[in-house]
Amino acid sequence: MKNSIVALLLVLSFACAPEKKMPELIPAANFQKEVDEKPVNLYTLKNSQGVVTQITNFGGKVVSLWTPDKQGNFGDVVLGFNTIDEYLKTSEKYFGSLIGRYGNRIANGQFALNDTVYTLAKNNGENALHGGIVGYNNVVWDAEQPDDQTLVLMYHSPDGEEGYPGNLDVKVQYKLTDANELKIEYWATTDKATPVNLTHHSFFNLKGAGQGDVNEHVVQINADNYTPVDAGLIPTGEIAPVEGTPMDFRTPTAIGARINDDFGQLKLGNGYDHNWVLNQAANGLTFAAKVVEPQTGRTMEVYTNEPGMQFYGGNFLDGKAVGKEGVPYAFRGAFCMETQHFPDSPNKPEFPSTILEPGNEYYSICVYKFGVE
Repeated sequence: MKNSIVALLLVLSFACAPEKKMPELIPAANFQKEVDEKPVNLYTLKNSQGVVTQITNFGGKVVSLWTPDKQGNFGDVVLGFNTIDEYLKTSEKYFGSLIGRYGNRIANGQFALNDTVYTLAKNNGENALHGGIVGYNNVVWDAEQPDDQTLVLMYHSPDGEEGYPGNLDVKVQYKLTDANELKIEYWATTDKATPVNLTHHSFFNLKGAGQGDVNEHVVQINADNYTPVDAGLIPTGEIAPVEGTPMDFRTPTAIGARINDDFGQLKLGNGYDHNWVLNQAANGLTFAAKVVEPQTGRTMEVYTNEPGMQFYGGNFLDGKAVGKEGVPYAFRGAFCMETQHFPDSPNKPEFPSTILEPGNEYYSICVYKFGVE
C-alpha cells in the first residue's frame, strides 16, 4: 500500500510540474522572398543539447538563438524580427548581422593606401560605419547548409563597392557545436590591397530578447587597456589603461554599476561603446569576455583570435523597434561584443594593420559559448 501511495505521488508531481519552455521556431516561409533579385531564406541549426539558432542569408543575420537557463527553460537571447519585411524596413539594420567590409568606424570616411586616397560613404555623421550605406549586413549572401549544425555563406564584394578597393571574396561559416558554442569563422581574399575588418553584431539579452534592460548583466573583459575616443567615437590613437576607471572589467562587474559615473568617455558614448585591447593569448584563442545574467543563470563566454573587442551597451536603442516578442526593444535592452581589429586602423599606423594584400588570406574567428551557473 505504501509503495502504491509513493508511486501515485510521483505521478502527480510529474503531472503538476510546469512544462519546460522550449524553442519556438520562426517559419522559414516568413523569409522566403527575393531581394535584389536574389533568393532569401531562413536556415535552422540545432545541436544535440537542444540549442537552436536561425540565420537568414540576408546580411547573415542571426534571427533567433534559443539557450537554456538554470531551470532548463529555453529563451531566445538575441534581438531581431519575425519576418524579412521587418528587417527590410527597420532602422535597426545591424541586429544579428555580419559586418564588413570594415566593421566599426573610419574617420571622415576616407583613408590613404599606397599613395591613393579612398573616399567612403559617410553614414555615421562625418564618419564611415560598418562598411557603408549598403554594408554586408544589407546584402543577400549565397548559402549552403552542409549539415544540421553548419551554415556557409559567401559574398563577392566588387572593387569600388562603398568606395573600398579590390574585389573581395568572403566566406563565413556558422557552426553550432555540441558544446553550445556558436562558432563564426571568416575567410577573405582580394586582388588589390584593401582594409578588411569583419565582425558579428548580435544584440544579446541573456534574460531573453525584449525582457528589459541589461544593466544587471555581470561582465568580465580580459583587457588591461582600451582605445579612448573623441566626440565622433573615433579612437584618438591612445592605448589607455583601464586601471582606476569605469572601463575596468577585469573583475566581473554589472554593466550598470558605473555607467552614470562622471567619466568623459562614458559621456561621449552615452555609456559603453568602446574598443577594448585584449590581453592576447600566446597560443590558441584568446578568452575575451564573460557575461553572467544573475536571474536566469545564463552565461556567455567570448573567444577570438582578434586583438580587440567592441563592447556596446545598447545606448542608442530607443524603443521604436518592436521585436519578435511584440514588445519594444528598450534603451540599453541589449549588449554587443564584436571581436575585431581596432576602429579607424587604416588611419592609425600605430594600431595593428587591417590591410589585406593579394596572395594572402584573411582569417578571423569568434566563438560565443553559452552555459549556466
